[in-house]
Amino acid sequence: MAMGRHGRFAVQGSGPDAAAPATSALPSKSKRASDGLDDQCRDAGAGRMTTIPPLAGPMAPHATGVEVVRSPDLLAADVRAFLDDAETRCVEFGLAWFSNLAATVYPGSDELRFYVLRRHGAVLAVLPLRAERARLGWTLHAFGNFYTTQFEPLFAPRCCAADLVPLMAAMQSDFPGLSALRLAPMDPTGQPFQLVIEAMRLAGWRPFDFFCFGNWYQPVDGSWIAYLAQRSGTLRSTIKRMTKKFGGDGGTLEIVTGSADVARAIDAYNLVYASSWKQAEPYPEFMPGLARTCAGNGSLRLGLAWLNGKPIAAQLWIVAHGRAEIYKVAYDEGFKAYAPGTLLTALLMEHAIEVDKVIEVDYLIGDDPYKKTWMSHRRERWGIIAYNPRSVGGLAGWAREVLGRRVKALRARLKAVSAPA
Repeated sequence: MAMGRHGRFAVQGSGPDAAAPATSALPSKSKRASDGLDDQCRDAGAGRMTTIPPLAGPMAPHATGVEVVRSPDLLAADVRAFLDDAETRCVEFGLAWFSNLAATVYPGSDELRFYVLRRHGAVLAVLPLRAERARLGWTLHAFGNFYTTQFEPLFAPRCCAADLVPLMAAMQSDFPGLSALRLAPMDPTGQPFQLVIEAMRLAGWRPFDFFCFGNWYQPVDGSWIAYLAQRSGTLRSTIKRMTKKFGGDGGTLEIVTGSADVARAIDAYNLVYASSWKQAEPYPEFMPGLARTCAGNGSLRLGLAWLNGKPIAAQLWIVAHGRAEIYKVAYDEGFKAYAPGTLLTALLMEHAIEVDKVIEVDYLIGDDPYKKTWMSHRRERWGIIAYNPRSVGGLAGWAREVLGRRVKALRARLKAVSAPA
């Protein structure tokens, strides 16, 4: 059993002999609140075991317990395997991602949690979270920050909404006065999104969904030549002209993929980033840690543009399980005339299509206009905020949420009425 905030403990679910609680009258399906928030998403030891009473509400008859683990380093082998399987859907669902995030963004934090739901000993769900304390109580957030492009509670195929109610008991026992749960950014079309909303309703919480950001991506079903033929004539012309100019002036491009060259590549990346228009990284060890992790497992594609020995552009792509994710891009504005970012994107795109044989390329966060130059499809990432009406902070948050949405809807109606015909 793993370490919780107050020692090792487990939450016992209802068994076959437990009295059946009253069924909640709340609807089981969520209704999208499309006028939602527009904020962007963004010690192991011999402790004691405590049995925490389950929350009132319907629960599955064999939900046997919840383990609460403070660090990815303390996860049991079967939980690690569960995360490894989830990583095949998205690298940010895997153990390696969480380990780097914990080590470089939240080192030594006592507020990180992995809630592990088991049934008959088998892992049924894993919910990675982090806690923040506010004046009126605790809020639990998705274990991530602005580096996170997609989050997902991890559920076994057989998991249903009622199974997840014991997780709420574990959270509330772990953080007395828990007022809210915020999970973002998520795929609103995925089963986990709907499952969480249904579970919140069953537990008596008040969930709302909200928009995070647009996500541009490109399905791949052909060759690089076919892909390029579908892009604009302006882009094709730029690639052709700048390739000749850049090469003629001593420029070279390279892709670093392995551990042998990763230290040199990280140094070059840092030099480019410092010379770019971007603000300094608030957690400077995160990107080097990610690059080393990806180099170790073979998913790193770190593109570098060099001009007479000086790095002038860098892009970090992650390629795994048939997908290429464009995670970080930067260039030295002093060399903008060479379009080094465009040349690197073209090189990495060709490599992803022809060598890695990916089926999708993903530009991740945001609706930046340049992304439409390279991508043809758009989808959205949404989040869930749920309030616990049994707590002072949750009740206040729920009231603010309802009032804020009503005011926003009213303003939208007034604007529509006052708009010229």
